[in-house]
Amino acid sequence: MVWFDWLILVVPVCAVVWAALRTRRYVRGVPDFLSAGRLCGRYVISAGDVANGLSIVALVTYAEMNYRAGFAVAFWKNALLPLGMVIGLTGYCHYRFRATRAMSVGQFLEMRYSRGFRICAATLRSAAEMLANMIMPSLAARFFMQMLDLPPQFRVCGACISTFVALMVLFLSLAVAIICCGGTLALVVADTIQGVLLFPILAVFIVFILGRFSVSGQIVPVLADRVAGESFINPFDVASLRDFNLFTMVVVVAYDMVANRANWIGAGTSTAAKSPHEAKMSNVLGTWRGSVTAMFYLLVACALITFLNHPDFADAARLARRDLAERAAAEVLRDDPAALLAVEKAAERAGGAPCPDRPLSQADNPDTAFLEPIHAALLENSPSEGIANDRFQQCRTLFHQLALSATVRRILPPGLFGLFALLLFLSMLSTDGPRIYSAALTISQDIVLPLRRRPFSLRGHLWMIRTVSVCVALFFLCGSCFMKQLDYIQMFVSLALCMWTAGAGPVMVFGLYSRFGTTAGAWASLGASTTMSAAFVLVQRNWADVVYPAVERAGLVDRLDRALRAASSPFEPWIHWEMDAVKCPVNTIEFTFFLSLLCLALYVAVSKLTCRRPFDLDAMLHREKAAAGARPAASTLGKLVGITPEYTRGDRMIAWGVFLYVFVYSFGACFLGVVAWNAASPWPMRWWGRYFTVVNFVVPGVVAAVSTVWFGVGGALGLRRLFRDLAARREVDETDDGRVERPGDAPPTPDQAGGKDSPAT
Repeated sequence: MVWFDWLILVVPVCAVVWAALRTRRYVRGVPDFLSAGRLCGRYVISAGDVANGLSIVALVTYAEMNYRAGFAVAFWKNALLPLGMVIGLTGYCHYRFRATRAMSVGQFLEMRYSRGFRICAATLRSAAEMLANMIMPSLAARFFMQMLDLPPQFRVCGACISTFVALMVLFLSLAVAIICCGGTLALVVADTIQGVLLFPILAVFIVFILGRFSVSGQIVPVLADRVAGESFINPFDVASLRDFNLFTMVVVVAYDMVANRANWIGAGTSTAAKSPHEAKMSNVLGTWRGSVTAMFYLLVACALITFLNHPDFADAARLARRDLAERAAAEVLRDDPAALLAVEKAAERAGGAPCPDRPLSQADNPDTAFLEPIHAALLENSPSEGIANDRFQQCRTLFHQLALSATVRRILPPGLFGLFALLLFLSMLSTDGPRIYSAALTISQDIVLPLRRRPFSLRGHLWMIRTVSVCVALFFLCGSCFMKQLDYIQMFVSLALCMWTAGAGPVMVFGLYSRFGTTAGAWASLGASTTMSAAFVLVQRNWADVVYPAVERAGLVDRLDRALRAASSPFEPWIHWEMDAVKCPVNTIEFTFFLSLLCLALYVAVSKLTCRRPFDLDAMLHREKAAAGARPAASTLGKLVGITPEYTRGDRMIAWGVFLYVFVYSFGACFLGVVAWNAASPWPMRWWGRYFTVVNFVVPGVVAAVSTVWFGVGGALGLRRLFRDLAARREVDETDDGRVERPGDAPPTPDQAGGKDSPAT
C-alpha cells in the first residue's frame, strides 16, 4: 500500500468511529441502549443492513463456496422466490416479534414459555453464537495480513509482537468501544453511515471488475470449462457436485427460510424499528437494497475463479498458489520445522506445474494438482497418518480461505487497493460489533437479568452489558488464537450454530403463530438439538486424527462404508456418504437438516400431548390496541402481495414493484420460462453463457445503479430524522428494560428505577 491508500483507509474509519462514539449523549435510558429508542425508520435499518450483510467472512464464504461449486446450482434457488417474496412482503415472524415489544429473544421466550426455559435457551444460544463467531476476527486478521503482505511479527520497544494477534486486538477494541458508548444506537448510527458510504464504493468495484475481466472472453469460458455433471453455469448438469449442491441450495435453504426465520432476531435493529410496519417495510426493501451487494459478491467470485484458472493469468496464479501454501503451512506447522520445510519444497515444485488443458473438476484442477504433493510431503514427515491428514485438512482450509486476498493483492492498482481495504475494514467493523453485542445482550438480558430479583439501576444495567461485551470480545480473541478450523467456513458456522438453530426453529415459529405450543415441547426440541449436535461436533472435530484411525484399527471401515452408502442411496446423487480418511463423510449441512426435522417432530408431538389450554396469542401481540387505528382493509389481491391497512400509497408501490420484479421477472421469465424451454429443447453451452451474463450482470447492474442513489439518499435522510426524534423526546419509560414481571418479583426502588435526570452512562 502506498501513502494515499493508507489515507483512504484511515480517514473514513476514524469518521465512522467518531460519529458512533458521539451517540453517547443520546442514551437516556435502557431502551436507547438496547433498541435505539425504538425510533429507527425503514431506510436507517435498510442502509445499516447493507453494512451488516457485507463482511469479510461473508465475502470469503461466498467466494469459497462458488469457487468450489460455481453458480449453476444457484439457478434452482429461483424456485424458492415465491416463498421468499411471501415471507418478505408479509413480514413473516419479524412483524409478530416486533408486535410483542420484546427486547430480546429471551424476553419473548419467557412471555411464551417460562423463565427457566428463557435462561436455558439463552445459555445455549449464546454458546452457539460465540462458538460460531469466534473465528471471525481470525479470518479478518489473516485476510488483511495476506492482502497487505504483513510480516508475522513486528517489534515494539524490543518486544516481539504477533501481527495476527495485534490485528485482532485492534478490530475487537474498536467494536467494543462503539458498543460501550451507545449500544444499539451507536451500532445503528455506525452501520447506517457505513451503508451510505458502501453503496458508491461497491459501484466503483463493480465497474472495475467488469473492465478488468472480459465477461465473454475470460469469465464465461472459464465457467464453461467443466467436466460433465459439475457445470458452473448449466443448472441441468450439476448432478456430481458435492458439499454445495442442489440439496444444499434448495432443500436446506427452503427449510431454513421457513423454520429458522426468527432464530436470530431480537437484538439491535430487530427491536429498533418505530413500529412493526416499519420493520416489515425494511424487509420488503431488502429486495432492492441487496442488489448492489449481490452483484458485488458475484463479480468478486467470478474474478477469483477467472484469475486462478484462466490461461491468461497462469503465471500470476502459480505464484499466488505458492504464496498461499507457504502461508498456510507456516501457521499450521510452526511447531514442526522439518515438516514445514518439506511442505515448502513441495509447494515450490508444484508451483512450476502448468494449468491442465483438460476440463476442470472438483477432483482434478490446478488446486488439487498443487495440494497433492503437499499432502504427500505431510504423510512422509508426520508422526502418523492421522496427524498428517489432520494437518493437511487445516492447510487446505487456510489455502482456500486466503485465495481471495491473494487474488485481490495482485489485480488491484493503487488507490483502488486502499478503497478495497476501506471497504473490508468498514464491513469488518459493522459485523464484529453486532456479533459481540448480540451474544452480550443474550447473556446479560436473558441470563443475568432474569436471575436477579431486583432490577438494576440505569447506570448498573448499562455497565453490566458493557462488562459482558468486553468478556465476549476476550472470548472471541482466545477462540481465534487457539481454535483450528477443519472445514469450509459455511460448514463450520453451520456446525457451531446447529445446537441452537435445529431446535430453536420450531420453538420460535410455533411460539409466534401457534396456540398449542407448550414449554414441554420446547424443552424436547432444544434438548435433542443440544445433545446430538454435541456428539456430532466431537466426531467431526476428531475424525482424521482419532475417529477414523480407531475405526480402521477395529477393522470396521468396509462395514461402515457399506452402511453409509446404503443410508444415502435414497438421496443420490445429491447426498453421497462414504468413508474418507481425511474428512467426515456426513457434512454439517446434511446433519443439521435431518436433525432439524427430528426436532420439529418432537416439538409438535410433545406439545400436542401436553397442551391443556390454548395460549393467548392476542394478549402477547397486543392486538386489541393495534386494531383501534386500523385503516380500511386491502383488496384480496393486495393481501396476496402482503398489503395491509397500514400501507400508504408509496408502500403499495414498493410492494407491487417487489412482486413484479420477483414473481413476474425472476420467477416467471428467468426460471419457469427457462425450465420449460430446456425441457422442450436443451440449450447449448453458449446460450447458458449469454443467459448468465444478462441475468447476473446486465439487469442487476441497472437495479444496482438505482439502488445506490435511492438507499444512499434515504439512509442519510433517515439518520438525520433519527437524531431529530432522539432530541425531541420528552420521557423515557424506566421500567422498559427487558424484564417480564412475575408474581413475587421485587419492585424497583426509586434509585434503581432511575428518573428523567438519572445519568445513563
